[in-house]
Parts: sequence; C-alpha cells; structure tokens
Amino acid sequence: MAQFLNVSWIFFLLFYGYCCQGQTPGKNFSSSHGAIIRGDKADKKIALVFTGDEFGDGGEAIANTLQQQKIKASFFLTGNFYRNPEFKSVLLKLQQQGNYLGTHSDQHLLYCDWTNRDSLLVTHLQFNQDLENAFKEMKKWDISKEKANYFLPPYEWYNDTIARWAREFGLQLVCFTPGTRSNADYTYPEMGSKYLSTDSVMQSIRQYEMTSPDGLNGFVLLLHIGTDPRRTDKSYSQLPGLILALKGKEYHFVTMNDLLR
Repeated sequence: MAQFLNVSWIFFLLFYGYCCQGQTPGKNFSSSHGAIIRGDKADKKIALVFTGDEFGDGGEAIANTLQQQKIKASFFLTGNFYRNPEFKSVLLKLQQQGNYLGTHSDQHLLYCDWTNRDSLLVTHLQFNQDLENAFKEMKKWDISKEKANYFLPPYEWYNDTIARWAREFGLQLVCFTPGTRSNADYTYPEMGSKYLSTDSVMQSIRQYEMTSPDGLNGFVLLLHIGTDPRRTDKSYSQLPGLILALKGKEYHFVTMNDLLR
C-alpha cells in the first residue's frame, strides 16, 4: 500500500508540474488559459493558420501558393465566411487540396472584455448556440466536429471559461503562438499606431526565428485570409517568399491536426 501511495504521489507531482508550466500532460505542447498555443518545440514544424470572417480577398492567392509550394495549411473560418457565396469557389479549392478547415465561431463574437479578461460578454447558451449554428453551416461542406475538433476563437481572445465551454462542446481551443506580429496583418493605415506594414510583419517573423532559442519550432503562425480594403499592403503577397525562406531552414509546414498529434 505504501509503495502504491508513493507511486501515486509521484504521478500527482509530475501532473501538477506539467500544468504549472502550461503544458498538456504527456505532450510537449504549450498552452495558455486552456488553449494550446504551440506544438512541440523539438520539432521543426510550423502550422500556417489563416482566420477569416467577412473578408476573403486573399483566398485564391493563398490557395495557389500552397499548391505551388506543395504544403497544406489550416483555415479557421466563421459561419459568415462559409455561407458567403463569394467564397464558395475558394472554399472548394482549399478543401480539395486537403487543407484543414475548422471553425472560428459563427458570428465572430467577442467573448470577453479586452481589459478585464475574466469578464465574459456572452452566456454559456449564446456560446453554444453560436457554435451550433457554425457547424450547421459547415455540415454543408461535410465538416463535422469529428473532422474539425480544433477551434480558434474569434478575435483570438478568450479565457479559461471559454476553453472549458469549448471542451464541453467537444472541441479543443487553440490559438496562435505569441512572439511575432503576424496576427497584425489585418490592420490598415487609418488605425493609426496600430497599423503594421507587411514588411514589418514579415520582419517580426524573421527576427523571432533568428533570435529565439527554439526558433519557430512547433509554431502556430497566424495570418488572415482577407483584410479590409483599406489595407492595400497585403501580407499574403509576400507569403511565397516567407515559405521558401523557412523551407530553406528545414522547417516543415503541417496542418494543425498534424502539429498536435
């Protein structure tokens, strides 16, 4: 009995240590507020991720780049995006290429306050109903929770409660890996100091890769499939060069489910 208790105690300490370090027990994944934000830092794998709601102007260019580079990416799109007839052809192309298609909510709701993260702006019922509506739309594309069990929250903003609600719904919350400014590629000049040019976005990725001890290993690199027309400096125009440069450093581009398997 004493030996059993000692083994149990050791297991508890190991489990507790993993949780305190923001890791998923048994796997070398980094997490934050219940969402997985990075794969294994020992693997030279990158999950190239695109989110989308009302804009999809980069869809064709991105799909062509992926095809030319012979890689796959992950697309987390809202119900608004899936039901928009303007995006039907690009969705079909992305699906036929074997890219990962998942959910980014239905109506792109803001779940919690920007300054007080613990303050929810939606109820549990609203959260569930919104996701149900998203998957109803995705069903038309033969996308089920079993095929798309990773969920990237709208605005990339969430808290522990949202992560728990997602798990109860049957989804694992994921988000981008912090460190670069790739997710700022949606900004436009009229936003003033928040605007970041494509050159600055790409430089932030290169700089992080060169200076971080683990480079971009296990990275979830997030960009947008489309942006406001007021942003004429489109980041997807520089995507081919970025992919080639990272391939040259022996990185492999994988889908989200391959990164986290």
